[in-house]
Amino acid sequence: MPTVLIIDDEQNILVTLARALQLEGYRTEVAGSGKLGLEKAESLDVDLVMLDVMLPDIDGIEVLQKLRSGERDLPVVMMSGHATVEIAVRAVQLGAADFLEKPLSSDKVLVTVANALKLRRLTAENRDLRTLAGLSSRMLGSSAAMREVWEQIDLVAPSNGRVLITGENGTGKELVARAIHDRSDRRQGPFIKLNCAAVPAELIESELFGHEKGSFTGAHQMRRGKFELADGGTLFLDEVGDMPLAMQAKLLRVLQEGELERVGSCETLRVDARVISATNQDLEAAISSDRFRRDLYYRLNVVPIHLPPLRERKEDLPELAEFFLHLACQQNKRREKSFAPGAIEALAEHDYPGNVRELKNSVERLAIMVPDEVVGPADVRRVLHWGQAAPDRDSSADRFYDRSRSLREMVTEAERACIQLALRDCDGHVTNAARQLQLERSHLYKKMKSLGLK
Repeated sequence: MPTVLIIDDEQNILVTLARALQLEGYRTEVAGSGKLGLEKAESLDVDLVMLDVMLPDIDGIEVLQKLRSGERDLPVVMMSGHATVEIAVRAVQLGAADFLEKPLSSDKVLVTVANALKLRRLTAENRDLRTLAGLSSRMLGSSAAMREVWEQIDLVAPSNGRVLITGENGTGKELVARAIHDRSDRRQGPFIKLNCAAVPAELIESELFGHEKGSFTGAHQMRRGKFELADGGTLFLDEVGDMPLAMQAKLLRVLQEGELERVGSCETLRVDARVISATNQDLEAAISSDRFRRDLYYRLNVVPIHLPPLRERKEDLPELAEFFLHLACQQNKRREKSFAPGAIEALAEHDYPGNVRELKNSVERLAIMVPDEVVGPADVRRVLHWGQAAPDRDSSADRFYDRSRSLREMVTEAERACIQLALRDCDGHVTNAARQLQLERSHLYKKMKSLGLK
């Protein structure tokens, strides 16, 4: 349980507060002066301080300043029976978690302590998540191919030029877009993302441009689109090659004019968003087959950046693998692990059709499934099933046949399993999974919905 330090020169307050907190399971420490309180806060593992404003040796506000000046994020609850509004405001400005007036209510004290400790825990978790998010979004690699990518990023980032990032799935196209934004003059503005392949064709206009209340069934309130949200910043259009042709014409107009109208509105809005696009498709081939507009392609492809697949830059694999292992241990609450000699070489035996994303997932699996602190080459081959026959994927009809069920029930289960496997093979990319299953994307969405798949 957390430890609460009570600093007050009134003995009855120390005894009463300590008793009330102990009955709730808290550990307590007490100090009758500011000096002793500071010493205990420094030497003991304290989670929260309850501090009186009026102390015999040091003013409580000065004690608060000293408690909040260190690196520890220590919550402090101030107490007083004579404080003015000005003192209360000053205490909060200096970082006090709350301010209680004497005489103290036990219920009020317990609620305040619980809330202050909860806020501290949530703040720490949020800070850790932001750190992990920052780590997981890093783009690594010192190969000649990646050095060229970084040179292109540094050249294009300060401009307002549109960028088209190409490369296979899992190569890190979004990370390049984020790096360009973070190095641009727009870095203080928003970075807004839209996966064009993940939005049904009938909703993509609303996603991009927004809509007015009542403009279509289900539009219960006005909604700003991605372009508006990205005003002053960057709009990242991922999988732009999957955008429907009708929507491509409307996007072209916005890029040309810098103006748009929400769905159901006649009001013209001006937007200033830098557009960065990405695709894993050959857009020139798509143009030849009338699936992508040539004029839109030229608008988007002002500066092209191509990301090489991992198999063409295997020299980056050791750096990536070491980093992903460290990250996976942090994210999955595992003890820090390392690779034994030969383990990296075992990882490099694979060609990684899923590229960096596949490597990251493979290393995370090793971090979770290898109990030892050192991951050896045998662990790599055993856990990842490399150098041996692939594990049974339960594709046999025996898995679905059950005399107690109807044919419809068995077919439904088989459909669900096949769709799940296709989505897994395509890293959750619905358009690619639909193509693999030889279905229309809209039909696959409806099928997923009927089967309860997301």
